[in-house]
Amino acid sequence: MASLITYSLRNLLARRLTTALTAGGMALVVFVFASVLMLAEGLRATLVQTGSAANALVFRKGSKSEIESVIERTVAPLVETRPQIARAADGTPLAAREVVVLMSLTKRGTDKAANVIMRGIDKKSLELRPQVRLVSGRMPRFGSTEIVAGQSISRRFAGAGLGEKLKFGMREWTVVGIFDAGATGFSSEIWGDADQFMNAFRREAYTLVLARLEGGEASFAAFRDALAADPRLKLETKQETQFYAEQSEMMAKFLRIMGVSLTAIFSIGAMIGAMITMHSAVAGRTGEIGTLRALGFQRRSILFAFVLEALFLGFLGGAAGLVAASGLQLFTISTMNFQTFSELAFGFSLTPAIVLLALGFGTGMGLLGGLIPAVRAARIKIVDALRAA
Repeated sequence: MASLITYSLRNLLARRLTTALTAGGMALVVFVFASVLMLAEGLRATLVQTGSAANALVFRKGSKSEIESVIERTVAPLVETRPQIARAADGTPLAAREVVVLMSLTKRGTDKAANVIMRGIDKKSLELRPQVRLVSGRMPRFGSTEIVAGQSISRRFAGAGLGEKLKFGMREWTVVGIFDAGATGFSSEIWGDADQFMNAFRREAYTLVLARLEGGEASFAAFRDALAADPRLKLETKQETQFYAEQSEMMAKFLRIMGVSLTAIFSIGAMIGAMITMHSAVAGRTGEIGTLRALGFQRRSILFAFVLEALFLGFLGGAAGLVAASGLQLFTISTMNFQTFSELAFGFSLTPAIVLLALGFGTGMGLLGGLIPAVRAARIKIVDALRAA
């Protein structure tokens, strides 16, 4: 067994150019495959990390996104009376009434516009979202036309930088701070006073109520069922992490389908390349095969040696493609979230599952490409092989 493994490795090293070219073709396919999976995972992780499992989001029943929800001013206080809601240091419910509005802003250096989420917050919002921290400037004063922008938004949109001004809702708003929410969707938002946003956009209702539950996840079911049982409210409740995870489903599914489709097309070419390489190797080593058979190696040993060589070739290509794809983690991209139709910035995320899938995919391409030539090599008769030599 050890001698066959050594034989396979030596043959790959002896044909450095063809090995490199074939492995390179497989590496490109694995690069595309891993990149799309990393992109979908980055989107999912960004939106899931946006929420906290201890927080509950209350919105109108049937709403698929925040911008579709409406909670009347008279209904919001009824939500906050539920005993499952934790209490702040001053004894008041640890809950926030927020309003979410989409606004079209122009990107820096271009005349292109994209939708940005404007989130109206109240005084408890920051306490409920500890992942948000101020990196420059200060937080807006409630009751004023001051706003803060996420780092991603401040870099990409005109008027969203510190000290700059934005005009929307028939008012001029001053950016007094820039905040960092880490790898979450909040970094792609602009925040201001909820009441001021409602007045500016002529809204008579909130979008959602965010609440921290006393018992965390353990008390979520009781809180959800209590609100659902009240026919006056017509509200739906989800854990914040679950809600934002659902927001990524449509876009992530689209990315995976696109990635698998492209990879399937490219992989055919890579497997054909591996097959040609292995066929060439069999043709050029007919004499060696005859000698091995004459020395007592059985057909299955010859088959194993060539299959092993193809597996090495596929694994080498898979590893190279994965290493190249891992460098994409240094980049951040922005696109439109299909669920909310707003701009969202996120990065590539490499997970152990993607590593295993990419290496397995590369190795599988090598196996499929090398199987037929390996079978052909195993079927060569000793007499014919020695005569060809």
